[in-house]
Amino acid sequence: MALYPFLRTAYLDALADTGATGRAAGWHDLSPGNAADGWMPLYAKDNPWGEYVFDHQWAHAYQRYGLAYYPKLVTAIPYTPVPGPRWSLPAGVDPADWLWPRIQAQLQETGASGWHLLFPDTAAREALSELPLISRQACHFRWFNRNYANFDAFLDALVSRKRKGLRRERRRISEQHLRTARACGSAIPEPWWDAFYACYASTYLKRGQAPYLSQQFFRLLAARMPEQLMMSVAFDERDPATAGTDIPVAAALYLFDDRRLYGRYWGALRDYDALHFELCYYQGIEFSIEQGLDEFDPGVQGEHKLLRGFEPVITWSLHHLVDPRFQDAIGDFCHREAAAVAAYREEALTLLPFRAGHL
Repeated sequence: MALYPFLRTAYLDALADTGATGRAAGWHDLSPGNAADGWMPLYAKDNPWGEYVFDHQWAHAYQRYGLAYYPKLVTAIPYTPVPGPRWSLPAGVDPADWLWPRIQAQLQETGASGWHLLFPDTAAREALSELPLISRQACHFRWFNRNYANFDAFLDALVSRKRKGLRRERRRISEQHLRTARACGSAIPEPWWDAFYACYASTYLKRGQAPYLSQQFFRLLAARMPEQLMMSVAFDERDPATAGTDIPVAAALYLFDDRRLYGRYWGALRDYDALHFELCYYQGIEFSIEQGLDEFDPGVQGEHKLLRGFEPVITWSLHHLVDPRFQDAIGDFCHREAAAVAAYREEALTLLPFRAGHL
């Protein structure tokens, strides 16, 4: 049984073992408990990097009042804005009873301004409903498998104009003399891994940034949890340097469990028309249908996902600020923000490409 991949020791240890987390990276691990008696990820943070729940204005407000926002405590999967469980507890243990005393103790010991639980799933959020936590909402996009037999069956659910648009985008791949392929786990060819990392790193370098994650991190994932990895790649048959070889010019790496596919990492060595949509969306949709997965989470942001069948969904974060003045003020802000998020989602629903009565 393939469990939620991002809470696995293999995933979190790969982050720590390659320096993506740790004190030097700004993710100081304070995780309480152990695998047998109960455990959850907990980090002391002195910056907002890699969280994807943006609280810069909260930090600025603390600064204006001469107070320190950092360190703060964060329970999250580093660099991974994917909803899911956020602890592992023995059966019968109440999460709130187990968690809250440990959070309070760490807040006092570290002098942190508060605790932030990022992207909990519904079960985790409901388990903490009686605690003094502020709920904050955001809107992400997700594809849902409505028992489609194949990709064409998914296309048949779209209005004609949108269906033609998606087919046109997919044709652009062969028109550019690109060939695509995908593989899972240990079947991912060795040359793909080096090419993948070159592509992934290029997306950061084009913006003048260094990648969050190292090549060794991905190698450790391949070694420690290959059964939950899928890679889709593209080959340029006109590129004299790679034509006829097993060296991709673009790649996307996914993780998956028994119910969901998670699109996480992508890059290309050069720009190709519609290739991002092919490797990061359409290949993922095809894989989800073939594997009988219920959902496909392609990552954060991007209204362009709507026109390709990804539906707007609400995601959550929970927050507790030690200073009651900021707890009240930020609670009021999040309440007002939620109304705007709900309005955004309602508007986004009107842009979906499905035929009437499909949803």
